[in-house]
Amino acid sequence: MTITLYGISNCDTVRKARRWLDAQGIDYEFHDFRQDGLKLATVERWLEAESWDTVINRRSTSWKALSVDARESMDRASAAAAAIESPTLIKRPVLESDKVLEFGFNESRFATLLG
Repeated sequence: MTITLYGISNCDTVRKARRWLDAQGIDYEFHDFRQDGLKLATVERWLEAESWDTVINRRSTSWKALSVDARESMDRASAAAAAIESPTLIKRPVLESDKVLEFGFNESRFATLLG
């Protein structure tokens, strides 16, 4: 099973997830939104599997920086466009494999998913 952890390297939550994966001896590939970019097809795949408000972090400073109109009219299509324009809108980290898609880090949840 190939595991990819998406995020940004200076995010504390992403760092916690990476430390946990390393401590468990779980092999994964790290994909940094800022350095490696983000493809629209990836975001659309996530939005097909989860609702936009699961994918988008509405507590982030990136969310708060959006106009009121953009926040109030957010839907699946506009969430995809906004995430491509500002990947820091995405709830981090994103853990993805053939069988798993998880947004955010919770140690017990990761343990259950990756058991």
